[in-house]
Amino acid sequence: MGRSHHVFLTGGTGYIGRRVIPALLARGHRVRALARSGSEGKLPAGCEAVVGNALDETTFSSRVPPADTFLQLVGVAHPSPAKAAEFRAVDLASARASAKAAAEAGVSHFVYISVAQPAPVMKAYVEARAEGEAAIRAAGVNATFVRPWYVLGPGHRWPYLILPAYWLLELLPASRDTARRLKPVTLPQVVATLVAAVENPPAGVRIIEAAEIRRATRGG
Repeated sequence: MGRSHHVFLTGGTGYIGRRVIPALLARGHRVRALARSGSEGKLPAGCEAVVGNALDETTFSSRVPPADTFLQLVGVAHPSPAKAAEFRAVDLASARASAKAAAEAGVSHFVYISVAQPAPVMKAYVEARAEGEAAIRAAGVNATFVRPWYVLGPGHRWPYLILPAYWLLELLPASRDTARRLKPVTLPQVVATLVAAVENPPAGVRIIEAAEIRRATRGG
């Protein structure tokens, strides 16, 4: 595994955060997680809670040090085209706030859950996440962008019904790259990918697409 890391995490009470925090702790990393006032009890045991607003870096930036890694997981639950305004008000705003806080704190590595791009649908969602990536790049920190399209897991299983369509599209040269980029990944695969990203910081910017996420573990 190498050295342990001190991770500051946003979105710790969410769908992915509740799973990745125990995985990081089990690997010997220290985790400090941001939570809204009153939500501290929803964080997994073992991590240190920081009360603040993910959309306003002034409420938490002073608590980022001495973290060397910033893990950004905030996002609107169950994305859909009807939530275009929320993607900018929550997903993008939180990414910008986190990028600013991480840069001010001297964090050396920023890990960001983004989304597969380009994509033929969910354009507002893709645009918000792409702008989030741009804000992190502009902050000048080394970064890993993890780009799943859809994460299969508890409460998120309906795409299993269309997996055969992805397999067929992968057989056709004209649609192979798009199918591989947009094919759903599993929650265990994403958690393993994030842990590996924390433990293997890049020099510059690294992008992890769905095909690489699917290789992270045979679980799921």
